[in-house]
Amino acid sequence: MNRTAELGGGQQRLDKQRAEGKMTARERIAFLVDRDSFEEIDKFVTHRCTDFSMAEQVVPGDGVVCGYGRINGRLAYAFAQDFTVFGGSLSETNAAKIVKIMDLAVKMGAPVIGLNDSGGARIQEGVVSLGGYADIFLRNTLASGVVPQISAIMGPCAGGAVYSPAITDFTVMVKNTSYMFVTGPDVIRTVTHEQVTKEELGGAMTHNERSGVAHFAAENDQACLLLIRELLSFMPGNNVDDPPRVESVDPPDRAADTLDTIVPASPNQPYDMLDVIRAIVDEGYFLEVHQHFARNILVGFARLAGCPIGIVANQPAHLAGTLDIDASVKGARFVRFCDAFNILLVTFEDVPGFLPGTVQEYGGIIRHGAKLLFAFAEATVPKLTVITRKAYGGAYCVMSSKHIRTDANFAWPTAEIAVMGAEGAVNILYKREIESAADPTAARAARIAEYREKFANPYVAAQRGFVDEVILPRHTRARLIAALSALDTKRDRNPPKKHGNIPL
Repeated sequence: MNRTAELGGGQQRLDKQRAEGKMTARERIAFLVDRDSFEEIDKFVTHRCTDFSMAEQVVPGDGVVCGYGRINGRLAYAFAQDFTVFGGSLSETNAAKIVKIMDLAVKMGAPVIGLNDSGGARIQEGVVSLGGYADIFLRNTLASGVVPQISAIMGPCAGGAVYSPAITDFTVMVKNTSYMFVTGPDVIRTVTHEQVTKEELGGAMTHNERSGVAHFAAENDQACLLLIRELLSFMPGNNVDDPPRVESVDPPDRAADTLDTIVPASPNQPYDMLDVIRAIVDEGYFLEVHQHFARNILVGFARLAGCPIGIVANQPAHLAGTLDIDASVKGARFVRFCDAFNILLVTFEDVPGFLPGTVQEYGGIIRHGAKLLFAFAEATVPKLTVITRKAYGGAYCVMSSKHIRTDANFAWPTAEIAVMGAEGAVNILYKREIESAADPTAARAARIAEYREKFANPYVAAQRGFVDEVILPRHTRARLIAALSALDTKRDRNPPKKHGNIPL
């Protein structure tokens, strides 16, 4: 064993890394993979830079630990940048090591996990370090939809380095010790005179809450790595395998009586869709993705009868569950990931429409909303939808309706499927009649009741076959599991083409 390689940039720098609450690169890899399963690749590679300042600084491994191991017993490839060696900066040979394991991962059909902790491109190497980034970006792009790619930001990630995580499927950031930005605070201060800290500009919560660049925020390195292991448990190793199933002790026919009363009598009163999801899925466990971003829509992973599923759900507790720009992009990205990796999709719908206003219209809600529509329509995996309450207007069509190839659509008796809400429809259809009535309030109430009976209920849609069945809420779990079982052998294809032109 080469002790120099094991010590990275030296004991003093390793101690400093730990003092800052961060694990070392090798500790991170060891914690991520199953015990004693990691096999390192290119351990003795060194840089080729002839710059005088680096001529005497030759460290085996050159600032990145690469190789493969087992995670939950399944093959995975990983690299960990070592900040103790030249600040984890990317060199020509450093990039070549990362590219090698990415190529191997695609060839072997296994996920790639990148543990990022780097000061950026190695300045002394000039353009070859930039070329190394481009080589990595190309592999990220070619591997997209072929093998899962997960990025952990466990230190700095700035400049061009941020685009590799941006291409990968999921990004996890560590609170207080990681940040991402294209341009740092000093440059911003010089160019725009804005005063901003690294944490405010590109910290974990900034990218989890505001930009949506990151999908998860972990408390520390250990929590970050455990989360990656948990996330991988829902995914196949590649796009031709099925997700791993587990034994579930939760009875498939378990009734959830609380669901019968969870939807309030008033159509304008909110409720928490998380309570619905947890009452239905195995053991009530839901791994929420993008928890802090676009909270009017929920996405994440769960299991039904041990089978991994992806869930997309409107959240009436935030913005009444309307679809806006951020929610549409968040949902579309998740749907496309699930479809790429054969993960079944279950949608819980309670949507009054798209969020109105000039901010949304000027921001391109038409284009962004179309992304979610495109993603659902394009998806060929088994798709199920449960309409719990509102399904209004174009948003009804978008949220995995029967019309865009959803396999089984259920509705609760509380569902309202219509062009718009009863109050709005009556105001348009019967405005003059109500205004001229002796008792306008009573006339309006009567027309609203009539409209709901004739149009805003699930049975009209069921008569047309747009809803397969109106079910009691307590039986939702059993009906979904039965439908998934019937869809186990589903085969569907899109027309032959290079790729679709999603409205980016």
